[in-house]
Amino acid sequence: MHKLKSLLIKLTHGVSEQDLSVDEQRLTQEWLGKKYLTFKNDTYKFNSKYRAGVLGLVQKGTAYLHVIGDNVKDLYIDEIGAATEGDLIIAQRLLGKRGGASAKIAEIVGREESYGVVYIIEKYGHKSLVDIKTEHPVGAELTQDELESYKLGDVFKIDYQEHRVMERLGHISDPKVDEKIVLAQYNKHDEFDEEVLKIARSFPPVDAKKYPKRKDLRALPFCTIDPVTAKDFDDAIYWDDANSTLYVAIADVSEYVKPFGALDNEAMQRGFSIYLPHRSIPMLPRQLSETLCSLQPHIDRLAYVFEIKLDKETLEVVHSDVYEVIIHSDRRFNYEEIDEFFKGKLEAKTKEEERIFASLKKLRVITDRLKQERLKVGFDFHSVEIEMTLDEETNLIATKESEETPSHALIEDCMLLANKEAAKRYDRGIFRIHEPPSQTKLQTLYQELSAIGMNIEIKSTIKEAIEAIQKQAREMGIESEVDTLIIRAQMQARYAPLNSGHFGLGFEEYTHFTSPIRRYSDLIVHRLLKAIQKGDTKEGSYVLRNIETLAMLISEKEREASTIEVEYKARKYARWANEHLHKEFKARIIATDPEVRAELHDEIIGAKLNITTAADVVLFEDVIVRIDKVDIPRARIYAAIVGKVSDV
Repeated sequence: MHKLKSLLIKLTHGVSEQDLSVDEQRLTQEWLGKKYLTFKNDTYKFNSKYRAGVLGLVQKGTAYLHVIGDNVKDLYIDEIGAATEGDLIIAQRLLGKRGGASAKIAEIVGREESYGVVYIIEKYGHKSLVDIKTEHPVGAELTQDELESYKLGDVFKIDYQEHRVMERLGHISDPKVDEKIVLAQYNKHDEFDEEVLKIARSFPPVDAKKYPKRKDLRALPFCTIDPVTAKDFDDAIYWDDANSTLYVAIADVSEYVKPFGALDNEAMQRGFSIYLPHRSIPMLPRQLSETLCSLQPHIDRLAYVFEIKLDKETLEVVHSDVYEVIIHSDRRFNYEEIDEFFKGKLEAKTKEEERIFASLKKLRVITDRLKQERLKVGFDFHSVEIEMTLDEETNLIATKESEETPSHALIEDCMLLANKEAAKRYDRGIFRIHEPPSQTKLQTLYQELSAIGMNIEIKSTIKEAIEAIQKQAREMGIESEVDTLIIRAQMQARYAPLNSGHFGLGFEEYTHFTSPIRRYSDLIVHRLLKAIQKGDTKEGSYVLRNIETLAMLISEKEREASTIEVEYKARKYARWANEHLHKEFKARIIATDPEVRAELHDEIIGAKLNITTAADVVLFEDVIVRIDKVDIPRARIYAAIVGKVSDV
């Protein structure tokens, strides 16, 4: 994320001097002098008269400031001066004015989007550099001589802060440039600095003798269950049926990635691993994420274990404990193998596998019951995730819906249990929260569904109303589409320093504990739990010192990673569509307002289409479309409706 925005977030919540870089300290002192900030109890914070934010859509010289902070209203600004959309602003609140909350710009401190992607087109007979998303000319012009030395369609990364072209990424016709485009927009990259790699390479192999204080669980038959392509194994499980105790072992990343230092800073800046169809861009160097931290089979590994004893009758947690261990995973399974075992099509070949399979068979009964209990208060959504298969040139060759199978469900409920137990251990820290949908969003949802002939009954609880809608959707054969609309009507799940429950899961408290290799949030939770266990108030207070800022930053990083993954897939779909111009396919209408949009439901599924014909269609209707035009730079597919599936 933009360093300047990161500083504004810190100052919104309050930040101590020792948590500021040299550059941040310089700006903080400057803003303190201008009275934008206060300095009390060793903490810098925005003066109550001032707010920071990002300038929204500008219209006729006025705009709204999207204020940084949770649950804060936008501020109306009626004189924007030289400011433009996307500027980072410090604004002074105008108190006592009638009407909505308003403010005036005190200072433009930078731009939110500091990086972007541009490419060369021909305009009015000469080459021009334009933004890849908007096609607007950009201020960072190459000289005419430089432009002439490049080809039409050449793509560049640009620094919008300094209006500077940083590097040539490739050519728009090359499918391999798609990855560079989506990463460059958020200044993400695969490579780690040598300083970071040096630290990652410095750790010796795990030697049990060097960890006498850790509990030795190497005799327990742990196993990992992951996708067949996975290289980073965050979690291993073991079910002790005799004692009705679940062991969830999580890679002990916090043993290696300590607060401060280059490795921790890099992990925090990345926030999340990014998963593209053909490869991942890891949060941690591969020496850690795929080797030393990864819970590989047949080798000693450091782990942080939740030991959870359940009452076999009620499945309530009788007791849980979390502690540092050494484990030795007996077997690495993929989901397909465990599903084959559950179908009776895979038999144990070794004594270890016999023990594991016996344990998993009994555990499945427990997790199936846990899921049943969970769904009495939480929701069961069927939004479809699509897996892409790419060729060596990263062209799209196939898609399929990823299914939740019994093996996925088993692992999910084990992880949910550990996450819940972690969240119970503190009052302030990192929580994963999900607020109920607003009445306004629910009304919009009900109107959309009424328009397609669904009978909407207002029930005494939101849960009952949504389950009634889901039941109708199942009967109409549009279950996943309606679930997608219901999810869209809800608030976005996010990270927060204080608990307010998780509406979707139906949990009173919840956090992310189980994936510290690929999520920075989980690493923070591990550090906090360890500090609490040791009674280390100094370490605990360090972890908590900027927890509000950290929660907001991590939530933004999560949205960035998600956007990159979605945009990459959109680029792959666009290239596929470009090879299938003027051909007809089946599609389903997914939006009718403000414009008609459809989604392919044919040999390729999931591609979003902009419908160009005036169409008399209803939501979720199945139609025949013809692909008419593809905009590769903007990853947009334009199609015309040429018939209805019901007429075929």
